[in-house]
Amino acid sequence: MQAQDAQGWISYAVTAVIIGIVFAVRWRRMSVVKPLKLERLWIFPALYAAAALYMFVMYPPHGLAWLFCAFALVMGAALGWQRGKMMRITIHPDTHALNTTSSPAAVLFLVAIVAVRTGARAVVGDGHALHLDAVAITDMLVALALGLFTTQRIEMYLRAKRMLETARLR
Repeated sequence: MQAQDAQGWISYAVTAVIIGIVFAVRWRRMSVVKPLKLERLWIFPALYAAAALYMFVMYPPHGLAWLFCAFALVMGAALGWQRGKMMRITIHPDTHALNTTSSPAAVLFLVAIVAVRTGARAVVGDGHALHLDAVAITDMLVALALGLFTTQRIEMYLRAKRMLETARLR
């Protein structure tokens, strides 16, 4: 029993170190201003949706896993909308060029999502409490990510479009 406890703690420690490294790298990149191209915001969600669709067609969830995937998609959409709202979008007053920088809140939000997922894994374990297997959990994470990526970019697109319209009227 003690070997399993030690192994569990080591797993959490490794996860925490990896999250810390990713967070430090992302924190350093936050001040970098990147151009925001509205016409390109759809590309990543479309590619991810195609990969998710392929996965769901080739390896469809069974039984209640569909319901859990739908719930994960809705949760991902809500989380993505919030993350999209946290992204800083600026517009150059003369050229109307859009730029974006990551906000500290957006990065902390991602870290919180990973922490909640890790905590849920500790509480639920391998999914037997919900009668789910590893494949069903993977399907739910795919659905969650699809909702997150898609709605984040939709929110950013809508907000940037409004900003452009307002700037052009001036």
